[in-house]
Amino acid sequence: MADLQTLLHERAGHQCELCAHTEELNGVEVSGGSGTATQCSVLVCRRCSEQLATGAQLDPGHLYCLQSSIWSEVPVVQVVSWRLLKRMPQERWAADVLEQVYLEEEVQSWAEAGLVQLEEESPVVVDSNGATLNDGDAVTLIKDLSVKGANFTAKRGTLVKNIRLGDDPTHVEGRVNKMSIMLKTCFLKRVVS
Repeated sequence: MADLQTLLHERAGHQCELCAHTEELNGVEVSGGSGTATQCSVLVCRRCSEQLATGAQLDPGHLYCLQSSIWSEVPVVQVVSWRLLKRMPQERWAADVLEQVYLEEEVQSWAEAGLVQLEEESPVVVDSNGATLNDGDAVTLIKDLSVKGANFTAKRGTLVKNIRLGDDPTHVEGRVNKMSIMLKTCFLKRVVS
C-alpha cells in the first residue's frame, strides 16, 4: 500500500496543486473533510503551505494561481482555493473568481466550515477608541496623515467610506482623494450611523 505522500504526488503530477511549483512539496491535511486521508489532503509547495497557516500574511501576487486551481476536479483543492480567495476580500480579482465559481453543495459546506473556524481565530479590527471595524464601515481620520507615494496630506476629520479589512488587523483600505490607500487603525474613528 502506497503512503499518503506518494498518493498525493501521483494525483498532483508531482507539482503543487495550487501554484504548480515542483519543489519542496508536502501534503497538508485540510480540516472539516470527511473521507480518506488522501481525499482530505492537498499537495502544496512550501510557499503555498505558509499561506495556508492561520493568520498568515497572504501574498496576492503568488496566490493569483488560485484563479486556475479553484477549477480543479479535486474537491480538497477547490476547498483550499475557495478559503484562500475568501481571505482576500480586498483583491478585486479574488472577488471576481468567487462570483464565477460554483461548488457542489457538500464541497461548499466543507469550505465554509473551515472559514468559520478561521474567523473565530482571526483578530478583531478596532479603531482608536476600541470600536470594532467591519467591511463597509465609514471612519474619520483623527490626525493629519502624510500619504507616502502621493503628494498630499489626508486631513484630520476626512470621512472615509466603505473601508475594507485585510489580513493585518492594524490597517484598513480606504479611498482618500480618489486614491485607494492603507490606513492605520490607530488614526481612525468609526462613524456611527
